[in-house]
Amino acid sequence: MRKVNLKDIEEQERRSPKGKFHKFVKNISIALGRDPESLDLWKRHPFDLALVRIPNGKSFCPYHSHSAESELYLVVSGRGSVRDKDGSTIVTAGDAFFFQPGEAHQLTNAGDDDFVYYIIADNPRSGGATGDSCYYPDSGKWAVVKEGLEEVIVKGTEVVYHDGEE
Repeated sequence: MRKVNLKDIEEQERRSPKGKFHKFVKNISIALGRDPESLDLWKRHPFDLALVRIPNGKSFCPYHSHSAESELYLVVSGRGSVRDKDGSTIVTAGDAFFFQPGEAHQLTNAGDDDFVYYIIADNPRSGGATGDSCYYPDSGKWAVVKEGLEEVIVKGTEVVYHDGEE
């Protein structure tokens, strides 16, 4: 059995250049030995578990949808606003909610205290036809994985399927 305690997991901070997006994350699965670079499911784990803390007035990340990943959320404390295709919903401690692939979403702190929640995400294999990509409807960008598991952000214009191929 692998065991960790949350107090022993380093909290990683990430903030956007202008500060609209700001989060603190404890990657529990990685602390339990998950190798995010491996395609071997024994090393990769079939799901990821993280504890997230979002400061007052900030969002986790831009409004987005995953092509292959499902995400389950459980609110621990604070007050959040969850944006989806139907608008925004307020969530508080004890609320759980789920997004399937293709369902755009965004989490924002809507209270005075930190918004804290667990996220459990399945772990689709990166790269290739079965990998996960993210689409950002507000900006028209995509996050995609290139060879070697490197993620890149692209924005372009729609083209026909065979464009540049023959």
